[in-house]
Amino acid sequence: MKLVSLVLWLILLVLAWPLALLALLVYPLAWLISLPFRLVGISVAGVFELLRAIVTLPARLLGGGPQR
Repeated sequence: MKLVSLVLWLILLVLAWPLALLALLVYPLAWLISLPFRLVGISVAGVFELLRAIVTLPARLLGGGPQR
């Protein structure tokens, strides 16, 4: 049993280190590619929040806002 587990660990070592190096190289690239999409998402959320504030402004001015 000890020899089998040693062989399995050695196989994992041989197979895993290239995957770990690949992940170290790919992760920053994936982050850079996803950055514009995050910025667009933040901008769209800001526009929707502005529209919601504009639509609810008359009700808030008339005192219909959330109860404090």
